[in-house]
Amino acid sequence: MDNTIKFVISEKDSGQRLDVFLSKKISFFTRSYIKKLIEKNLVKINKLLCTSPAKKIRILDKIVINLLKAEESKLTPNKINLNILYEDKDIIIINKPKGMVVHPGAGNYKNTLANALAYRYKDKLSNINGVLRPGIVHRIDKETSGSLVIAKNNLAHSNLSKQFSEHSIIRKYKCLTWGVIRPLHGTIETLIARNKKNRQLMSVSEIRGKKAITNYKTIKVYNIKDIPKISLIECDLQTGRTHQIRVHLKHKGSSLLGDKQYGKKNLKFKKLNKTFLSKLNKISGQILHAQTIEFVHPTKNKWVSFKAELPDDFKKMLNLLDNLAS
Repeated sequence: MDNTIKFVISEKDSGQRLDVFLSKKISFFTRSYIKKLIEKNLVKINKLLCTSPAKKIRILDKIVINLLKAEESKLTPNKINLNILYEDKDIIIINKPKGMVVHPGAGNYKNTLANALAYRYKDKLSNINGVLRPGIVHRIDKETSGSLVIAKNNLAHSNLSKQFSEHSIIRKYKCLTWGVIRPLHGTIETLIARNKKNRQLMSVSEIRGKKAITNYKTIKVYNIKDIPKISLIECDLQTGRTHQIRVHLKHKGSSLLGDKQYGKKNLKFKKLNKTFLSKLNKISGQILHAQTIEFVHPTKNKWVSFKAELPDDFKKMLNLLDNLAS
């Protein structure tokens, strides 16, 4: 597969910004994605690296875009079972299990979704995001389960990326939270940025960061003797920032059951239902599930919707709460 795109600048295009020119010529790439390619040293003009999206191009300039870094590490295929909800010639919908990292990084290079995809599909996936992220259009946290769309080719990948950047893809999450969020239904809109004290965490900011919008509705509030109030909530993401739901819940004074990063430390209860406590202690990671994903199919041009079944720990906790509440 040829991993380069090449242009020679004509007189009519001379004088334009590099990113503007490329976004016009490569309609299936978003301007933000093109900017990312330039800033990652993947674009050359006359054989010289260009790192400025604002660089003015001149007549007869020769532009080469490298979609893959030659120096990138190779991805080790790994035989890992995948829960595939749907597949055709362009896309795959996967129900990612809790505990699985989406792509290699931070010391985990063999047990990720990307390794599983490399084993099952070899090189028959999009390569826009490089060797280490075959077909991967978007991510969800390691300890979050649920639906992910994978692109089999670059055209499908670019189309899906555009829909993500335009916030037209619908993603609905189910979660269990401590307490009751007021109002019961609403929209949380803030800026989200890296936490100044801990760069691995995100936080709401008044002055910096990226705009984040979460629409939420409370489906049920469990008010059970010897158990703190717990809410079953559906979150509809209008944007997709890192840890967005968890950060927004913390901003509202709540947190997810099982969330050790954003939850309250050393939760203490005077008296607690023993069966509930046993189930709570068996939870690994936050109870957050990307249940539904909906979008326009990249080649069929029709609206499609996919739903991922809740994981076992989520279902068991819900069943227990429903039984105790009845």
